[in-house]
Amino acid sequence: MAARVQCGCGATYDLKDEYAGRTVKCPRCGAAIQVPAASSPAVQPAFERNVFLLRQKHLALTAEKYVVFAEDGAPIIYVKRPYHHLRTALAALAGFAAGVVTLVVVIVLAVAVGNDIALAVGVPVGLVGAVVVAIAVGVPLSVKRHVTFCLDEEGQNAVLTVIQHEKIYFLKANYTVTDGEGRPVALLRKKYIYDIFRKRWDCFRPDGSLWCVVREDSFILSLMRRFLGPLFGALRTNFIFTDPASGDVLGEFNRKFTILDRYVLDMTADPSRTIDRRVALAIGVMLDTGEKR
Repeated sequence: MAARVQCGCGATYDLKDEYAGRTVKCPRCGAAIQVPAASSPAVQPAFERNVFLLRQKHLALTAEKYVVFAEDGAPIIYVKRPYHHLRTALAALAGFAAGVVTLVVVIVLAVAVGNDIALAVGVPVGLVGAVVVAIAVGVPLSVKRHVTFCLDEEGQNAVLTVIQHEKIYFLKANYTVTDGEGRPVALLRKKYIYDIFRKRWDCFRPDGSLWCVVREDSFILSLMRRFLGPLFGALRTNFIFTDPASGDVLGEFNRKFTILDRYVLDMTADPSRTIDRRVALAIGVMLDTGEKR
């Protein structure tokens, strides 16, 4: 089915399905037009808004949990990211045990050789080998922590999922956002080298094109946070959604000045809905749980 789009200049076009989710240029005026994604008609009404209020549920032992509210205070979405405490502990224990065994075996072999050179080389080799084996054994046994967005508190009706790619993060982390049918909606990528000066997340469309860049609200404030810390909330970390081409601010994710973790995702600066609200909300949750704030 062709997607019908209308430009701000009044021109209307019927585009093929292959243009779904992409940005095209208006032949009449040259303005950029965001073509709705193919799955747009199936988007839940809960996502059809510009402002979302998030509150983290503390004292949840089995998972990180959030409740998303509408502006009138009505709960609309429930979010969960499991901890997997037992599986994580067992994976760490198995990795540690394998590492210790590796170290002992290498040292025993070095001692059996019977000279100082073998022992001098065996100890550092054993330590390095122990670390490698511990990681090789522990990582496969650990569990990825996916994030689910549900319309009911029991978690029986998932409408959005953030899938974690890597079990251990080094230089970057990748996540895929999928809808309730498992179809990709966006790819989120975080490169930790950016955190040195200013935290940043990149969001890509399913076709691989850069959709938006989410970064700390101010370069100066980000540097102050590095040296001074949060200052009891006075320098709390907020983020802005920006257009990668123009640099225009499309939305904000702000932490409220409260004792508990409460946030406001405000996308009113994006009236044309350049950013899919499902993606914006997924990024908002990851800005908290992914940053371990």
